[in-house]
Amino acid sequence: MEATFYDQVGGHAFFERLVENFYAQVEHDELLRPMYPEDLSDSKRHFEMFLEQYWGGPRSYSEQRGHPRLRMRHAPFRISRAARDAWLDSMSSALEIERAGLSDEQFNELYGYFDMAAHQMRNV
Repeated sequence: MEATFYDQVGGHAFFERLVENFYAQVEHDELLRPMYPEDLSDSKRHFEMFLEQYWGGPRSYSEQRGHPRLRMRHAPFRISRAARDAWLDSMSSALEIERAGLSDEQFNELYGYFDMAAHQMRNV
C-alpha cells in the first residue's frame, strides 16, 4: 500500500509543527489576530485535524466536527483581499520553516493547496 501524503511528509509531527508555526505568525498579525478567539487552543487543534484529514491522515476532524464546510465556517468573518493575503503570507512563512524536510514537489503541492484555499475563502 502506498503511503499517503500525510505519511510522506512526516505525519502528525509535521502538521503539528506547521500549525504551530502558522499561529505564531497569526498571533502578531494586526489584521488576522482579531478574527481568532483569545485562546487559540481550539483553533489550532481544529486546523491541525483538518489538515491531517485532508492530506490522508486520521479522520478525527470529521468524526468530531462533521463535514469541513470551509466557506460556511469562515462566512462570519470579513475576508478581504488584504486578509486573504495576510493569511497566505502567514501560511507561506510557516511552510517555509518546514521546507528543509519537504521535497520541492511536496512543498509546491502544499503551497498550491493553501493558495487555492485562501482565494476560495475570500468573501469581501
